[in-house]
Amino acid sequence: MAQQHLDPTNRLAERAEPARPAGPVPAEALACYLRAQATEFLRALRLHRESGTGANGSSGSGVGDGSAAPVDAARALRRAARRLSGTLHTYQPLLDADWAEGMRPELAWLSGTLAMEHAYASRLERLLQALHRLSGSSAFPARRQVAAATVSATLPAPPAAPDRGNLTVGAAKAGALLDRQLTLARTRAHSTALQALGSSRFHAVADKVALLASEVPLRATADVTADLRSLAGAAEGRLADAVAALPLGTAGHPYNAEALIHGLSPDPAPHPQDAPWHQVRLLLRLHRYAREVLVVEGGPGGEDARLLTAGEALDRHRDASEAAAAAAQAARTPRIAPATAYALGVLHADQRHEVEAARYAFQHDWQHRGARPAPAQ
Repeated sequence: MAQQHLDPTNRLAERAEPARPAGPVPAEALACYLRAQATEFLRALRLHRESGTGANGSSGSGVGDGSAAPVDAARALRRAARRLSGTLHTYQPLLDADWAEGMRPELAWLSGTLAMEHAYASRLERLLQALHRLSGSSAFPARRQVAAATVSATLPAPPAAPDRGNLTVGAAKAGALLDRQLTLARTRAHSTALQALGSSRFHAVADKVALLASEVPLRATADVTADLRSLAGAAEGRLADAVAALPLGTAGHPYNAEALIHGLSPDPAPHPQDAPWHQVRLLLRLHRYAREVLVVEGGPGGEDARLLTAGEALDRHRDASEAAAAAAQAARTPRIAPATAYALGVLHADQRHEVEAARYAFQHDWQHRGARPAPAQ
């Protein structure tokens, strides 16, 4: 097999090349993008304030308020904050240094704070559905349906089904334990989000974003010397280097003995294999945002669908990794019944398998998609 087919750096360059602008991209494109995202931020904030209180009597900050409007507004607010923060990170050399260095961490704080409630809700949903699937019992009634990515038929086969007789005994109690723990965490995240949205810190961020919607603090030399392609290329290079460092060979096999050994360890530390994959996910997101700036006049249609597919695989990897950690944490609860601990152990193993499946999907797409024939016209 040719080396260029195995080299993820070459594969990234091959994918990204067709969408690159033919000529220099001036700093005004960056200013236009930042103004557009600031406008989206302010629109989402207005929608959030107009949505009022949720059905449960609390001000809507995210998931579970009984109305779609607060959920949509919080999601849009997070989306705009992430894009603003990521864009400031990539294109900081073209912006006023003090402003960018002060603004970027505040936007990251806001998007991270608003994301926690949704993360806990989705994690609980994922774990309860997995328990229901593994146990084959009716102990877990269907909750609110959430979008789930379809796993490709090319993924490694799942492990053999556990002994459902033993699993069902503890599955209901395991589900109840997870429900208590993650619902409590979600409630705390909801309160934290409400406090954040009412804080002087948030109002300071919103005021700066409002100013950004009309005036972007570019450096004095940016208008005449900038070409955004070089900074976007640097973001692409960082991603390519991170992908090249991943054990894609290991991800191409259905059995990962090293991951299994750590999964059986009582050590509560994060799984050591996960961190590089999480880093690639963040760098891929920054790369996507950098490309959006280059094609700002073309709108969202300028995004590379192949990068979105890779990002979805890494999102599934993150979700499964955090769900496995939640199952392991629940299993460390003192004085739980052996059957409950067994069910949580099976659940943990199932989610670690989902981690491996997501890695396989990423490496399979990353290394082989470029060789597939183009669709018929």
